[in-house]
Amino acid sequence: MTGYIRVENLKKFFPTKRGLLHAVDDVSFAVQKGETLGLVGESGCGKSTLGRCLIRLLDATSGNVILHDEETGEDIDITKASKSVIKHLRKKVQIVFQDPYSCLNPRLSVWELIAEPLIVNGVFPDKNAMKRRVRELMNTVGLAERLENSYPHELDGGRRQRIGIARSLALNPEFIVLDEPVSALDVCIQAQILNLLNDLQREFHYTYVFISHNLSVVRHVSDRIAVMYLGKIVELSDYKDLFVKPSHPYTQALLSAIPTAKLDVKKERVILEGDVPSPIDPPSGCRFMGRCRHRAEICGKETPELREVSPGHFVSCHLSSP
Repeated sequence: MTGYIRVENLKKFFPTKRGLLHAVDDVSFAVQKGETLGLVGESGCGKSTLGRCLIRLLDATSGNVILHDEETGEDIDITKASKSVIKHLRKKVQIVFQDPYSCLNPRLSVWELIAEPLIVNGVFPDKNAMKRRVRELMNTVGLAERLENSYPHELDGGRRQRIGIARSLALNPEFIVLDEPVSALDVCIQAQILNLLNDLQREFHYTYVFISHNLSVVRHVSDRIAVMYLGKIVELSDYKDLFVKPSHPYTQALLSAIPTAKLDVKKERVILEGDVPSPIDPPSGCRFMGRCRHRAEICGKETPELREVSPGHFVSCHLSSP
């Protein structure tokens, strides 16, 4: 497996009174330089936890996250890197959080919020240079200069999210985790933010992992899409193949729930029965078996591995054939 970011057998378990909660359980994939990998799944499937582990906001229980440092030509394992290496990597990897309000200090103005990462990292000792950089970032994300003395509570959700994006871009990163960056916004504002992210990627060649529960949004921005269910990736494919030929029953159910505006197009609605199993005590074999209409005897005995059923299309299902 090759790529700019390589995730190898990553696990993240949380201790609880009832046992270990398997938030991310043996996940492997790669992200190529300059591409967008969409990560989708139901709430609670572990996608946000995975995103935080990628940039070590959370320490992984086991596994590796390998980043290829183009400056040195070396591979760095983020999960085992020292504090000094992580401080160096903070300039290369960033995150945009889901809630644009809770992640902003309400006591800081827009200018101060965007300047904060520059000050913390000592990027611009000269104050005038820093002012120019902050205004450049505001212009890049579409924030009017007149707003630089405003505070988060005075702005709408779209402008707050633009502040979060500007903060993530301040140190010229290479890799950005976008954790549901538009889910709290109105539809028209969502479109503006998505178009902004696409424009920024084309201009600066950023690498994205875009986390969302909305397949329509992910389709708009992603080159490839990974589908998560109960801590595991069950399907990984080019976005076109995923929407045209979904192979995993869970992916098929998700796609069937997307509404269509064409009255003459009839879609078979796949209704999932039963509840999502507990991540504290996940079932043996396939974790989707209890809700799958195609389940077979082998599904309860053996855990399916993510295998390639067609070029670039990987599925974790016993019943999917190449």
